[in-house]
Amino acid sequence: MSSRERVRAALDHQPTDRPPVDLGATAVTGAHVSIIAGLRQALGLDEPGTPVKVIEPYQMLGEVTDDLRDALGIDTIGLSLPGTMFGYPLADWKPWRTFDGTPVLVPGGFNTDPEPNGDILQYPEGDRSVPPSGRMPKGGFYFDAIIRQEPIDDAKLRPEDNLEEFCILTTSQLDYLSARARDLYTGTEYTVVGSFGGMAFGDIALVPATGLKRPKGIRDVEEWYISTITRREYIREVFEKQCEVALCNLALIRQAVGDMIDVIFMSGTDFGSQNAPFISPETYRDLYMPFNKRLNDWVHENTPWKTFIHTCGAVEPLVPLFIEAGFDILNPVQTGAAGMDPAGLKAKYGDRIAFWGGLVDTQKTLPFGTTEQVAEEVRHRVEVFGKGGGFVANTIHNIQAGVPIESLLKMYEVVRGR
Repeated sequence: MSSRERVRAALDHQPTDRPPVDLGATAVTGAHVSIIAGLRQALGLDEPGTPVKVIEPYQMLGEVTDDLRDALGIDTIGLSLPGTMFGYPLADWKPWRTFDGTPVLVPGGFNTDPEPNGDILQYPEGDRSVPPSGRMPKGGFYFDAIIRQEPIDDAKLRPEDNLEEFCILTTSQLDYLSARARDLYTGTEYTVVGSFGGMAFGDIALVPATGLKRPKGIRDVEEWYISTITRREYIREVFEKQCEVALCNLALIRQAVGDMIDVIFMSGTDFGSQNAPFISPETYRDLYMPFNKRLNDWVHENTPWKTFIHTCGAVEPLVPLFIEAGFDILNPVQTGAAGMDPAGLKAKYGDRIAFWGGLVDTQKTLPFGTTEQVAEEVRHRVEVFGKGGGFVANTIHNIQAGVPIESLLKMYEVVRGR
């Protein structure tokens, strides 16, 4: 099977010659730049010291190029606008070294000057005349959002203040997506996964608005979560207006990319902790599900695309509602969380939703197990999740810095049946 045929069959819950594999098609299925560099060197694709591009600075994700896809047997590729969570473009590349010594290329807007204490700060749109919006502690691997919450006056709160980042796509953006989709669809056999932004309601990674110079509204993480209870009608109005923009953008994206994508990333809103969902099914049904369903219904009525939800943690009690809301794909399938046993998930939901992830425990087995322990767990997950289709093999969330490269190589070998 070609990569495209393999992924399409799996998402239609049909058997495949082997499980399709994803690496880097989305911002939650990639790998830290040090991991990409390590894989490339281990596979003989690069000499030591060759820099890798950081294509998502917030999480410091490395670029997955076609030679690496082919070497690992990857079946997917991503389509998105060439921007970053800090609001500057993926352009004007310049050299830098991460704290662990990995040589990389970062976008021109990326601040490489350390603070006196060694921390690295990032600024919205690369503008150092405004307060920074991200911090990587000295010796760290990733950025944390810096909360820039203005004092909240409930009498003056306007939903529009929490909607500044949700805009109708411009003609130039749509032209870019159209041309890029055509290149990927006609020039490769990979399944194209579209990530266009603005479709997720209450994604907490986006609430601090690290790309806005002076964010208004509710931008503190704790205050946002509290507001889903204490200011629920305000949050609902934000979601309602965001949904209107998203529906407009879906129609424009459909015109731009047609049938040249197979999957659309719809939601990255996390609903689970390690031990349980942190909202009740009733709250999901009341506050989030109506908007998820409205967008998913539009996609299913107007396109052949499959809809993708990323939500970490112990979300098993919410899975029936995700299915009811129209999601076709669940990611990252955090099997180490409470209630997320692979066999149980597959038995209860495997004919109604596809699992994209769950390949190996990324909190214990992958970083700390032996290569044979990794291989044994991967074989088991492929057997359980892959039976009858409905499975795309991917680690649980992005591959973290420090994971042994030999364990990753073994993981990909087992998935490919070698």
